[in-house]
Amino acid sequence: MQIFGVDIGGSGIKGAPVDLDRGDLAQERHKVLTPHPATPDAVVAGVCEVVEHFGWTGPVGATFPGVITGGTARTAANVDKSWIGTDIQRLVSDRLGGAPVTVLNDADAAGVAEMHFGAGKGRTGTVLLLTLGTGIGSALFTGGRLVPNTELGHLELHGHDAEKKASSKAREDEDLSWEHWARRVQKYLAHVEMLFSPELFIIGGGVSRKAHKFLPLIEGIEAEIVPAQLQNNAGIVGAAMAAAGKA
Repeated sequence: MQIFGVDIGGSGIKGAPVDLDRGDLAQERHKVLTPHPATPDAVVAGVCEVVEHFGWTGPVGATFPGVITGGTARTAANVDKSWIGTDIQRLVSDRLGGAPVTVLNDADAAGVAEMHFGAGKGRTGTVLLLTLGTGIGSALFTGGRLVPNTELGHLELHGHDAEKKASSKAREDEDLSWEHWARRVQKYLAHVEMLFSPELFIIGGGVSRKAHKFLPLIEGIEAEIVPAQLQNNAGIVGAAMAAAGKA
């Protein structure tokens, strides 16, 4: 069974048909840059470009970097604030000619995919996926069930939003060494571990491809820490799962 998934991020919009039996992309993904300013009209045009690249006409699952309730954006941390209050499901569906659209938080989508097909498969304790990218997204699971819209990247750490100091973008913007950045991530993980006591941290986002450069440098965390197995495709897979009613 194939369903289309599209992942809206602060820097890129990427998508592909997903083989839900394998939990993998059925075709090589297509990506466009997220427009700036990242307004609803501009971003949805990018979503349509990605979907239409494949000639897809069926159901579509889409992620969004913010809190989503009932298909509507409640926050918009790394895109234009005009998203707040937007019915994303209706907007994207209208632009795609009425195709069924399901929208969920981007980290929640990645977490659902990792729990079904990746690093969290079979884990029934408290599991926390963190996507380190333009910001920090979070997906919290207990007993295999998602607690949606946790947004733990906005926890205050040393007087700052944690994602302003420990995201992958912060590493790039400040030209931090892997060692320096790993210490920041370690402080963040220690704070989150104190609050939630997970048995497993899954580290996702594009930087998960380079996990060997920083995960071995993180010390003093009791929980197991592993990179996401689906890496930066997890959001696309999770979006497709949501559209198929499997999230």
